Amino acid sequence: MTRAAPRHPAARPARGTASDPTADQATKDAMSNATIVSPTHSASTASTLITNIAALVTNDPSLGDGSPLGLIQDAAVVIEGDRVVWTGEASKAPGTDNRVDAKGRAVLPGFVDSHSHLVFAGDRTQEFNARMSGRPYSAGGIRTTVAATRAATDAELEANLARHLAEALRQGTTTMETKSGYGLTVEDESRALRLAAAHTDEVTYLGAHIVAPELADDPAAYVALVTGEMLDACAPHARWIDVFCEKGAFDGDQARAILTAGRARGLHPRVHANQLSYGPGVQLAVELDAASADHCTHLTYADVDALANSGTVATLLPGAEFSTRAEWPDARRLLDAGATVALSTDCNPGSSYTSSVPFCVALAVRDMGMTPDEAVWAATAGGAAALRRTDVGRLAPGASADLVLLDAPSHVHLAYRPGVPLVTGVWRRGVRVL
Repeated sequence: MTRAAPRHPAARPARGTASDPTADQATKDAMSNATIVSPTHSASTASTLITNIAALVTNDPSLGDGSPLGLIQDAAVVIEGDRVVWTGEASKAPGTDNRVDAKGRAVLPGFVDSHSHLVFAGDRTQEFNARMSGRPYSAGGIRTTVAATRAATDAELEANLARHLAEALRQGTTTMETKSGYGLTVEDESRALRLAAAHTDEVTYLGAHIVAPELADDPAAYVALVTGEMLDACAPHARWIDVFCEKGAFDGDQARAILTAGRARGLHPRVHANQLSYGPGVQLAVELDAASADHCTHLTYADVDALANSGTVATLLPGAEFSTRAEWPDARRLLDAGATVALSTDCNPGSSYTSSVPFCVALAVRDMGMTPDEAVWAATAGGAAALRRTDVGRLAPGASADLVLLDAPSHVHLAYRPGVPLVTGVWRRGVRVL
């Protein structure tokens, strides 16, 4: 059903902070609490045993029951510093400096949310209300957020970003990708990425979200800007480059030019592909070895076959279909073909304003043909594969100590009890943050 996650490319250079000195102390505190990067002070090297775990999801098939989840019953895990150093049956656990009693609850890897749009201002409540009253979703609504984002200060954008990261963290997300795409000028795109890079290691340049309003009549000029001056300003702050390959945004030739230019500057491709209609996005993603093709709602047999025979992950974003009443992606079809599938929130103010991976897990099980095991794997190891990471999304010796403790005896409860706040404990890089 799944393949090993691709190798993690070399890390990008360290980036500085981007806090606005005018932000008040409460905002600064929120930013500090929400940052999803290496902590300023490393975790203690003391060892901690988390024991009396009813069910431990490791995502290592060599452990436990041998399934893709590597499920261990009556389990324990030992963390030391920022790493997992031991997993196994609780009765065989080694001695440690500290001990945490899970009290018969489930533990799984922190969620890896590989697709979000968190650097924005304003909201689109009126648009959502109208859509729920019968108006279909189109890419044009993005322009509303562009106007609000351009008008916002750095401090306002960063505080909003931090608020959403903290919200996601409370729900178990320990690794989060986020994009630019609501500025669409050189200055606004580069500041979005600079702000994002202070809070997460997984930053994506999405200057090619839509054509900037002021160049709507000259898309070729905007593509030249995205692949030229804007790329020069943005590349130092990002790891990835993305493009919305869709009617109303960018066609296949434009998308290829944008992604190729980004790759020449050291940014690896990802693609918004086949969300609103059939199109070239998936085939382009596979051709360019994109880490992921995201949405994948409208797929031909050739698209499914291409994904199944490539290293490109199909990232499904059920929050978007929920919020737009669109057709659900067929996860079952992809999984049966052998494609690697990830689940993500697509958290954004227009088409999927949720930061809850558990909610997306429940939707995937209820409406996309996934089993609870498959959905949990997709939200953890699948997200890691979509970011070409091997250090997150699993709980085996050597992995990052990113753990989620559920107030439930099994990971199945994420789908079984939708909407219930089951996350009762979160460790990120060995530090308990919830």
